[in-house]
Amino acid sequence: MAGSEVKHDYHLVDPSWWPVVGSIAAFVMAIGAVAYMHTGVNADGTLSGGLFGVRGSWLLILGSAMVVFTMIVWWADVIREHEHDGHQTPVVQVSLRYGMILFIASEVMFFLAWFWAWFNMFLFPEAHTVFNDDVGAWETMGWPPVGVEMFDPWHLPLLNTLILLTSGTTVTWAHHALQEGNRKAAIQGLWLTVLLGAAFTGVQLFEYSHAAFGFAGNIYGATFFMATGFHGFHVFIGTVFLAVCLARLYRGHFKPDQHFGFEAAAWYWHFVDVVWLFLFACIYVWGAAGVDIKPM
Repeated sequence: MAGSEVKHDYHLVDPSWWPVVGSIAAFVMAIGAVAYMHTGVNADGTLSGGLFGVRGSWLLILGSAMVVFTMIVWWADVIREHEHDGHQTPVVQVSLRYGMILFIASEVMFFLAWFWAWFNMFLFPEAHTVFNDDVGAWETMGWPPVGVEMFDPWHLPLLNTLILLTSGTTVTWAHHALQEGNRKAAIQGLWLTVLLGAAFTGVQLFEYSHAAFGFAGNIYGATFFMATGFHGFHVFIGTVFLAVCLARLYRGHFKPDQHFGFEAAAWYWHFVDVVWLFLFACIYVWGAAGVDIKPM
């Protein structure tokens, strides 16, 4: 059977250990995260908690490293199957596109949860209470929340919006260039996109370092940093995704009619763009409407 001629357009993958290794890695990472969050500090400054005598931080680092390793070797096998073994038939490409669409749909639902939490607090602040240390009692939360100084949406957030929108045009330029067989222009457009993605991350980290509120202690900080922070993490992942595509372009991968890896990265990047537009409009602009904001 193994030596017989294939009479269909589907790709029956070879047996692989990577799904098993990836599952173990994800389990170790999850346990490490739980153990890390349950690690405390004793009165003498020593750490307590952990799991089986192992600190949660070490388990988390080990699990994360195993996950990254699994991603590298598993996707290397996928690249080999498609670029060198010729398994990426038109039928397989359609299936991959459906899979990427479903993945992006799941990401939409993920961010919808954070938008839900934000609007629940923003539109109905009277439904939430905060503890006032000065009077020693719970009080209804107002808007903006007590002790929170919001960001000026027309400063760094606007700059990051322009950066991300520009990166959306450069990745589209690279995509069209690749479709036309212009590999040099595709590389140039992709280089600009990667640099703009890195610039966005740098500006956001700079913005975080100047925040007048923290993650803990108020629901505003928690929802703000979870929504914008997870988006920033997605930008970082997307930048790595595009950087891998750039390296593959230099190695001669991708054809004008067969470049799903690049296409998936471009879809993901456009999704990141759209999510940021909603974040900027809802959290930064609408959330700060009518609020007196001090310049940074």
